[in-house]
Formats: sequence, C-alpha cells, structure tokens
Amino acid sequence: MRRRGCGTAAPSILRVPQGGRRVEMARNARESCGAVAMPCGMAASEEEPEAPSERLDVARGLENVPVSAWPPGTEPEPFQYTPDHVAGPGTDVDPTQITFPGCICLKTPCLPGTCSCLRHGENYDDNSCLIDIGSEGKCAKPVFECNVLCQCSDHCRNRVVQQGLQFQLQVFKTDKKGWGLRTLEFIPKGRFVCEYAGEVLGYSEVQRRIQLQTIQDPNYIIAIREHVYNGQVIETFVDPSCIGNIGRFLNHSCEPNLLMIPVRIDSMVPKLALFAAKDILPEEELSYDYSGRFLNLMDSEDKERLDHGKIRKCCYCGAKSCAAFLPYDSSLYCPLEKPNIS
Repeated sequence: MRRRGCGTAAPSILRVPQGGRRVEMARNARESCGAVAMPCGMAASEEEPEAPSERLDVARGLENVPVSAWPPGTEPEPFQYTPDHVAGPGTDVDPTQITFPGCICLKTPCLPGTCSCLRHGENYDDNSCLIDIGSEGKCAKPVFECNVLCQCSDHCRNRVVQQGLQFQLQVFKTDKKGWGLRTLEFIPKGRFVCEYAGEVLGYSEVQRRIQLQTIQDPNYIIAIREHVYNGQVIETFVDPSCIGNIGRFLNHSCEPNLLMIPVRIDSMVPKLALFAAKDILPEEELSYDYSGRFLNLMDSEDKERLDHGKIRKCCYCGAKSCAAFLPYDSSLYCPLEKPNIS
C-alpha cells in the first residue's frame, strides 16, 4: 500500500462528497477454457465410481464453512490458501499489524456518537446487512469495524467481515471462464459473502509480476485506489494468484451480484470485502465488476482511460449490457523504472 498524488489512470467507481473518499478499483481479468458447468447435486450414474467419503475442501479447513468443488473428483490448480491478507514483496505495511485503538463501549452498545469506530455512522443493520448498498449507492463512506482492542462484545453488530465466511460456497467449472464461484444457498442483499485476500504488494513488485505475464496468463492482481478528501490517494495492491482465498475464483460480470467495499478492522490495509448487491439465489454464480464500477455508467473520463490499442480479452458474462470485453487498466502496464546509473 502506498500514498501518492492524484492522476492515476484507472476507472473510477464510487464518488463521495467532501469528507468521504472516492474509491477506484481495477483488475485486469483472466480468461481460460474449462469444462461445461454441471448442476449441483447431480446424481452419479451406476457406472461411475463411488464418490470418496471425504469431500474436498478448497479452503483446507481454514474457513468457518468448507468450500466444495464441482464436478466431483476435480480440483483447482494448486495454491496456498489464506483467509486473510499476508505481507508480500515491496509492501511497507504489515496487514496483520494492529494499528487502530479500540472503542470503550463496555456497558453500552456501539452507536454513532459514542463509539469511536462509528464516526461515519452505522455500517450494518440488525441483520448484519451493509446499510449503504442501494441502487442509488454511488457514494462509499469509510467502513471501520470494531477491532481486537475494542471493549465491546464479540457479538457487536459492527463485527461482520471479521466473522469470516458464513454461507456455503462452491468452486465450479464454467463453460468458457475456467473456474468460478457460486453459492449453494440463498444470500440476502447486503450480506457479507467473502473477501478478496492475498499477498499485499508494493508497486514495483506489481509491475514486475505483470511484465512477466503473457496474454494467455491469468492476472489476479487487483488495484484499489481510495481518493481521500484532501487530494491524496491511498493505493492497495493484492495478488492472490499463489497465496490467496476463494475470492480468486470470482469471475467478472457487466451486471454483477457482488459489490467490493474496502473495510478496515485492525490495520490500515483494508479488507477487500464483497457484499451481495441483490438477493442471490442458490446455485447462482457470484461475480463482481473487475473495473470497480457498480451501477454507474461509464463516463467520458473512464472512456478516455481505456487503451484501445491493447489486445482485449472477451467477456463471457452473458449479461444483456455486456461490454464484450473484460475491463482493462493500463496504469499498471507502464515500463519498469530503471535505476539511475551514472
């Protein structure tokens, strides 16, 4: 994570009034061929071998709920599972370091005006649903949850993302997008679904990794840019390609059912939390917009930032408003800075 002045070329998504922050997010997407997706719960034929008694857990027991894979007997490419961010090369901030003081709400519930963690108003309702997620939600206020130093109960309703995975999810093979992620149960609008967790990188390391990629290689690196009211930009780069969680299997959609919000708990490094943008039905694929836009039409500034000279990957989301190509952010593809040699 780093701070720098404005002017970064990246698609903007959420615009907030002074005192808040504008968040930009960009992820250059992956594309790979995969087997045809099969409906969950399909009965095996008599000729097929008996299913193993112990089902595969993609999360390796590190989440509250096991994450299955479909079809049976298949498994995603190997990677090291982590439910939380880990410090990667080049970062100057440890995502596990506790940097925020705790609130003193010992005898009273955490409420705006008395709780130091709720300076921008309440984040969640009584059903653990994110409050600001309506169709008119073009503004993103800072979200801070109560942390390990807070004196409030573990059952405080300002503790949602830190509770981890709560729904049964499944990694599955799609028709044209490689592996994807879907839910096996109903998810109400506003509920937290999962994080996008991985290695937190420095900018030079991000450039190095991207320069090594070919057009065929998947790119999991995501860039989060938070525009603070005083003109500064806080940047966070996360790569779950080798070390990450189930968020790495989320595919892009031009009409997504998830919204990504930076949520801070113990550290200045935000959790990249994905919330249900609408009611999501069982067996529905989970997706978000890699460009970061959500219910916002692309404006003229965004269009100018697109590099039409680059080879674009096709989008297979199937939405009526599909843009035909996956989002592309050219800001991470500038040449590597060479050291000054006199």
